[in-house]
Amino acid sequence: KGVPTVGTVHQRRMDTGKHIRGFADALADVRNKPEVYDLLFAILTPREREEIALRWRLVLLLAAGMTQHAVAAELGVSLCKITRGARELKTGPAGFRKVVARVVSRRTARRQGEK
Repeated sequence: KGVPTVGTVHQRRMDTGKHIRGFADALADVRNKPEVYDLLFAILTPREREEIALRWRLVLLLAAGMTQHAVAAELGVSLCKITRGARELKTGPAGFRKVVARVVSRRTARRQGEK
């Protein structure tokens, strides 16, 4: 096998996009939340699950209006990690921003209903 060439690295990146789309298709076909959870739990390592959970938390906190500094302090992470989430909320894919806005809206409505 040896050292990967530029061509093989490029092909792997192209394949990654193809396989991410395939995984997105699989997620879209899931019928209920327990199945989504089981799928993610099975396919991700414990470290990957921790990273995704942290990234999701920071994105939701930012989307709910918390400042980057406050999120960094709350979660105990560097501003560099927070900056990526903030950038995705501003300029990331429309579908991502739409899903985050929907989740934040539902959580806000739920909290207001509890009052």
